[in-house]
Amino acid sequence: MEKPKVNPYLFVIIGVLSVSTSAIFVKFSTAPSGVIAFYRLFFTVLIMLPIYLIKYVKELRNMTKKDYILSTIAGVFLAFHFILWFESLDYTSVASSTVLVTLQPLFSFFGTYLLFKEPISVKTIFSAVVAISGSVMISWGDFYLNEKALIGDILALIACALITAYLLIGQAVRKRISVVSYTFVVYFMSTVALLLYVMIKKEPLYPYPTTDWIYFLLLAIFPNLLGHSLFNLALKWVSTNIISMAILFEPVGAAILAYILIGEKLIWTQWVGGFIVISGLIIFSLGSAKSKSNQM
Repeated sequence: MEKPKVNPYLFVIIGVLSVSTSAIFVKFSTAPSGVIAFYRLFFTVLIMLPIYLIKYVKELRNMTKKDYILSTIAGVFLAFHFILWFESLDYTSVASSTVLVTLQPLFSFFGTYLLFKEPISVKTIFSAVVAISGSVMISWGDFYLNEKALIGDILALIACALITAYLLIGQAVRKRISVVSYTFVVYFMSTVALLLYVMIKKEPLYPYPTTDWIYFLLLAIFPNLLGHSLFNLALKWVSTNIISMAILFEPVGAAILAYILIGEKLIWTQWVGGFIVISGLIIFSLGSAKSKSNQM
């Protein structure tokens, strides 16, 4: 294997810090959720376009009609994931929203069980019970803190289910085309879906303050390109399980940034519930890693 010029764990650290900024930039923006999501993906597509045209555009010929249909569906799921997640941040805290969205590994596992009949171990069921009990504690505390916060928690959970569906579709399509091509096509389809959504809702695409345009661009650069793209780059040298574990600390980073930058404080149910959720996900990830090593 090619020796990396830079320690790949540095990519993982930068990636976690980058995705942790997503909720903060959304909180800072004054635009509607649909508009924020549209510009996040629109700017990402613009940045990716030159590289895609130079190196990957020929791969479009290898995509079948089924691939295009699945990619379009995945793009729609991704679009509404962003809409609902960004919307949840108007109701609940950064910490609660990001913790609930990180339940995605459990959603994904049960999705693969239903679609691909992958077995479920006792440890997986236990980790799911632990993580779900933590999410219930967060929602219970949020409800007593503010009834609207529960709405935000529910929106975050639906957003989590949608990103899982997006990833499950990708698992099938990426077997035939590269990650870059699939990502670009899905981002493009998602951008179109978001544009239609914004037009139907008659939300203005402009004018917005200069600061909002900066946040739109930062969302494309940090969470998308410096976040998920660096994770994909690190996969060449770092185990998927390590990256999955690292991503679990996104809520921690987001909560710290929210405290420093917007003065958002946490109540005890968010602290305890978040700790329980992350513990459950760590148990799940460790169980998955052990299961894969036994199969090798």
